[in-house]
Amino acid sequence: MNLQEFLTIFISAVFVYNVILSRFLGLCSFIAISKETKPALAMSSAVMFVIVMSSAITWFVYRFLLLPFNLGYLRTISFILVIATFVQLVEMVIRKLSPPLYRAFGIYLPLITVNCAVLGVAVLNIDMFFINGKAAAGSFYYSVFQGVCVGLGYTLAMLLMSGIRERLELCNVPKPIKDFPLAFIIASILSLSFMGFNGFKF
Repeated sequence: MNLQEFLTIFISAVFVYNVILSRFLGLCSFIAISKETKPALAMSSAVMFVIVMSSAITWFVYRFLLLPFNLGYLRTISFILVIATFVQLVEMVIRKLSPPLYRAFGIYLPLITVNCAVLGVAVLNIDMFFINGKAAAGSFYYSVFQGVCVGLGYTLAMLLMSGIRERLELCNVPKPIKDFPLAFIIASILSLSFMGFNGFKF
């Protein structure tokens, strides 16, 4: 493990291969919830937390349960079950311990269960940090850090999108392209702009 590898993961996950604007995962929440900044930030915070924790949990499940018993082919369904169970557990804990926080996040937590970005990061971690069925040195730390960076990339995309859409509410937008059609146009332009980061060399 060294600083350069962590820096590479950070730049790749946040900018070069942004989970929304480059990998096109989590687009449903990106389009639906990015109309205002406050809900977008709340959703981003919840997604980041779930991605980071899921990255850690799925690493342990794959390393100590699926690999030793040659059950790697059950990876996808196992990760879906882990993520769904974890999100439900978090929802119950928040509802019990902090009702105000639950009211803030409660409507977003169920959406995270079906957010393909969370599953995508878990699968990506395994593909990147396990070589020939064995965990690479420092793979757990890399997996968790990549979860943090993907969450930051998700937040960046959501805040950019919500900021633009909030400003457009003050403009005279033609009715045929208002709301979702315009959101897809903005998303495509943002995606094209992020393609410029592909020129980064490490």
